[in-house]
Amino acid sequence: MTSGGVRLDKFSVGVGDRFAHQAKAQLEACVRASRAGVEVVPVWNKSNREHNLIGSEPSSTRAAADAAVKALHWTKPYYCDADHINLQTVGRFLASSDFYTIDVSDFIGRKTDPSSIDTFVRRHSELVGEIKIEGVEESFEITPAFLLQVASKFLSAVEQAGAVYRRIESAKGKDNFISEVSMDETDIAQTPLELLIILAAAADEGIPLQTIAPKFSGRFNKGVDYAGDVSQFAREMEFDLAAIAHAVRQYGLPGNLKLSIHSGSDKFSVYPAIHSALKKCNAGVHLKTAGTTWLEEIIGLAEAGGEGLALAKEIYAEAYAHREELCHPYASVIDIDTHKLPAPAEARRWSSEEFTSALRHDPSSDSYNSSFRQLLHVGFKIAAQMGCRYLDLLEANQEVIAKNVTYNLYARHIRPVFLGTAR
Repeated sequence: MTSGGVRLDKFSVGVGDRFAHQAKAQLEACVRASRAGVEVVPVWNKSNREHNLIGSEPSSTRAAADAAVKALHWTKPYYCDADHINLQTVGRFLASSDFYTIDVSDFIGRKTDPSSIDTFVRRHSELVGEIKIEGVEESFEITPAFLLQVASKFLSAVEQAGAVYRRIESAKGKDNFISEVSMDETDIAQTPLELLIILAAAADEGIPLQTIAPKFSGRFNKGVDYAGDVSQFAREMEFDLAAIAHAVRQYGLPGNLKLSIHSGSDKFSVYPAIHSALKKCNAGVHLKTAGTTWLEEIIGLAEAGGEGLALAKEIYAEAYAHREELCHPYASVIDIDTHKLPAPAEARRWSSEEFTSALRHDPSSDSYNSSFRQLLHVGFKIAAQMGCRYLDLLEANQEVIAKNVTYNLYARHIRPVFLGTAR
């Protein structure tokens, strides 16, 4: 199986832009990366859920990306990702997207036709016994019982991914888009052996995967640092990279198939491990940075003072008042201690510096408040309901906001992951 048409580059970064106003500032980070000696392709991602909450359409993501590319004379590839789509939501993205993150987490563990499982197990006798994976010193043992167990757990999810892929292919044409399968929004991390079996099933389904997003151990909460054992993450990543390379050779999957790490942004503690693994394995990665661009907008407004700071405080007050409603859709990827949330009356008295110090992700600062940051992270719906009040202030304060957006993406994400240098 090959991907002879649209091929994702070795290094790519998924950039979320809730309100489609920061594409130029985000692209500037990729321009700086190129000047520093590494090519990082931008992929603008926005999910169906986010479009619904904001009241936008996928075409707005495409329009913003195209405008940024034109303004900065970007001649390298770029993409728009239909993020976390499924069979019910994919149709909305067919006209404007060329990258599809097929989310099948909900199908993990679902029952499928027993004959399909039996067929898969019989077809893949090579997966039973001692498995040697190039680049990994130890060998692995897959018993018939383990293969059956993994197939029973994941085959339904892979079959669903195949159904979504074929829906996209029927509309876009073969090799005219990038396919990713996401299994990260689930409770239990997949082992490298499970990943290998999943990739065998994806090859059987005829999905020309270019990226796959497994679940890693530890917590990947929205907008805050990784919570878990960094050394364990490093081992998992290296094993996963080796498993992917093995599957490419064994099953004819596209040669540029790579890991997609749905970081939720700002996983600073694991970025050195990611860089080290990429260098050791000579591998690529897709780093999805999600929605911290929206937080940089709020930081920029607060830094600007005046109306910008007043609006930032108002957004927080409304988010605090509606915190249960806002947090519910993101319950599995946030950890907010409500006792650490400042009362809106207290936040209203804050200076510009006090507000930004509480919000900006600087764990070394005594003022940083991760609960405050996470609540605002999921509070973008409040800004969306403000309509032009919010958007007009974005445009009026674009210079200070853009500086924050570019610095955050380039210095705090791209440099440590792709260049291996501290910010």
